[in-house]
Amino acid sequence: MNTVLTDIVVVIVVLGFMIFIHEAGHFLAAKAFGIRVLIFSFGFGKRLFGIKRGDTDYRVSALPLGGYVKMAGDDPSDVHHDDPGEFLSRPRWQRFVVIVMGPVMNILLAVVLLACLYHYHFQKPAFEEQPAVVGEIEPGSAAEAAGVRPGDLIAKLDGLKNPKWEDVEIKTLMSAGETLPVEIVRDGQPLRLEVKPKAEGPDRLGNAGWAACVPAVVGEVDSGRPAAKAGVMPGDLIVSMNGQPIACWQDVVPALKAANAGLNAHNGDVGRPADLAVQRNGATVHLRLTAVYGEVQGVEKWYVGILPRNLMVVRQLPWDKAIEASVGDNVRNCVVTFDTIGKILTRKMSARSLSSPIGIAQYAGEAYRAGFSDLLLVAAFISLQLGIFNLLPIPVLDGGQILLLLIEAVIRRDLSVAVKERILQAGIAFLLLLVAFTVYNDIVKIVRPG
Repeated sequence: MNTVLTDIVVVIVVLGFMIFIHEAGHFLAAKAFGIRVLIFSFGFGKRLFGIKRGDTDYRVSALPLGGYVKMAGDDPSDVHHDDPGEFLSRPRWQRFVVIVMGPVMNILLAVVLLACLYHYHFQKPAFEEQPAVVGEIEPGSAAEAAGVRPGDLIAKLDGLKNPKWEDVEIKTLMSAGETLPVEIVRDGQPLRLEVKPKAEGPDRLGNAGWAACVPAVVGEVDSGRPAAKAGVMPGDLIVSMNGQPIACWQDVVPALKAANAGLNAHNGDVGRPADLAVQRNGATVHLRLTAVYGEVQGVEKWYVGILPRNLMVVRQLPWDKAIEASVGDNVRNCVVTFDTIGKILTRKMSARSLSSPIGIAQYAGEAYRAGFSDLLLVAAFISLQLGIFNLLPIPVLDGGQILLLLIEAVIRRDLSVAVKERILQAGIAFLLLLVAFTVYNDIVKIVRPG
């Protein structure tokens, strides 16, 4: 219950702030053009308190779910007096700017949040910035079926040249059920294959079953276990076992298995001594290691009592680099978002990937519990999605109003009030259906997470 309450509070604060910034965009543009703003409210519902300056009532309302702007003459059904201070009396290009500034403010906020985060604390898993060398293949996966092997370098994936693992992960997630051409380099030779990621999980996202090559750096050593007895220390880089190179952390368990091949082992049995070479402080250290057979996380295998180090890239970027990285990440997220929308509309991707406020609350709550940096990342992503969503040509949303302005500009006259009302009703109905569908999606994911 505490977790649920935390999720609700966090999403109210985050979404409320995003919507308030959105409305501030409309407000500032309207003021710049001399349009009379009657109400600029933080929150909805009953007015709690505020102050009136000029024509504008700056107020705080009872429901802290964002805010709203009420401009003079913004309702087509009202009687208008050709007052230049009314919204509908202004030229179409000015109305366009007032409308579009809401989504623009959300997109700018996403850029600012990420830039500030990257300037003070830029962090991501190290493997995401590395060349896409495959470290592990899941049995029965799409990658195994395609013939991909551990140690292969993904040189090209469906048009992506020399992708990093971050690029590979995003492309795979967005390509469930699609056949992707992939070019790999194996032993210095290029090889062309095709991989078809499987739709898995409650969101039905793509999974190819390959994993990045994680450097074999020791993070933890269990006291009393074979590794501790042999002298293995945190920070050691494992380079070989019995003369066989260890390129990735995923090679350690197969190497232990190979060192004890042929033994009919049972729980608690001791294996053969093996020569372990590690890099420590720039020097190669040789250790004698004897594995033990037993159950680890529900799987019986040879083990020595070590865990990998979670290698992270952590640095502070100068402002120019932070802004560049922020813009790049937001542009990539925009491309992925529109690609996702297109695939959902063409039924190449499951609509289960869409989330309602319930799902957003879960993501925001998890980010809050993970730390301030994660919360800023999620807040920036939500702000960007809010800006993009409002630009969609759906009546009621800003994008729908922009579309009507463009239609009126082409036909050189305003649409009738009756036509606009019908379009508005259709937009409201569509949004209600969309909300109902996404809420049902999120409830199903909670009740039946598989």
